Amino acid sequence: MPPTTDRTLHPRQILALVPGTLLLFGIGIAGKGLEAMGAWLQAAHHIPFPRIEYVLWAIILGLLISNTTSLPSIFRPGIATYELWLKLGIVLVGAKFVLRDVLHIGGMSLVLVFFELIFSLTVMTLLGKIFKLPPKLTSLLAIGSSICGVTAIMAAQGAIEPEEEDTSTAIAAILTLGALALFTFPAIGHALHLGQQSYGIWTGLAVDNTAEATVTGALYGDEAGRFAILAKTARSAFIGFVVLGYAVYWASKGQASRVERKALFLWQKFPKFILGFVAISILATAGFFTAPQLKSLGNLSQWAFLPAFAGVGLRTQLRDLVNQGWRPILVGVLGEIFIALVTLGMVFAVYRHGGMR
Repeated sequence: MPPTTDRTLHPRQILALVPGTLLLFGIGIAGKGLEAMGAWLQAAHHIPFPRIEYVLWAIILGLLISNTTSLPSIFRPGIATYELWLKLGIVLVGAKFVLRDVLHIGGMSLVLVFFELIFSLTVMTLLGKIFKLPPKLTSLLAIGSSICGVTAIMAAQGAIEPEEEDTSTAIAAILTLGALALFTFPAIGHALHLGQQSYGIWTGLAVDNTAEATVTGALYGDEAGRFAILAKTARSAFIGFVVLGYAVYWASKGQASRVERKALFLWQKFPKFILGFVAISILATAGFFTAPQLKSLGNLSQWAFLPAFAGVGLRTQLRDLVNQGWRPILVGVLGEIFIALVTLGMVFAVYRHGGMR
């Protein structure tokens, strides 16, 4: 008989997740506490404490911890669960959208995503050639910037078989650019007086990583955060097709393995949490949840996002930026600026002619 793979999560493995998970929630709750303290100091004592939302406080605290201390390895398994909490939060947010909104805005987003994909892939490929980056590193940057950042890069790693250094360089560049978006996008949105919906869709189109896109939207407002998630999930749905295209291309050049079962490949790469998002939205539309239950799901989504936002800060190592050289970062910065400007122009066009707020 062929050997079987035991995928059961053993009690010892579950216990290994506890320290890091508690750290994630601790940072998130501390962020909520700092936000509340700032509001209290200003209201009760008129002390000019910065009014920063818990989302940004959680990221700042995570950044301070990850870049000033060396966390013991006991925390690593639990910290890695931040993606699970992020996906859970996104699924629960689906309860705030009735299906007609998902179909209307989602359909509009798909059109914008289609143009964003073409532009991102083209610009990153051209910049990679201009600055003479290794071809597979260029492919990874193009895939990461067009779809969903690090997740897309990791999905492509096994398909196009790049060098380990190319993968780590692409991840470092994308993470760095995602961290910059947290501070630049809200400022640009306020300067241009973007509405919640238009800003959220722009963020979902232009920010690479799902975590950073979610946070950058939430920093602008709850509604902006929801629409950032909606646009980002529409973008993430294309991951299988883009990675498959690059896999076939590199296989045709004899530099990657052939993809024999393309339909299975697409299903394996498809982000399954999108199905959960749509399922919750369908149930909410059908009246399956009562008003108090919908409110509870909204509260649960915020609790799920707490450790996810903390994880964004904890995983960002600023020193990695120095170790990767200037060319990949320059290509990433120039490409992201072009992508942000073009997607902003597309959103402005829809904002003026499509009635978006």
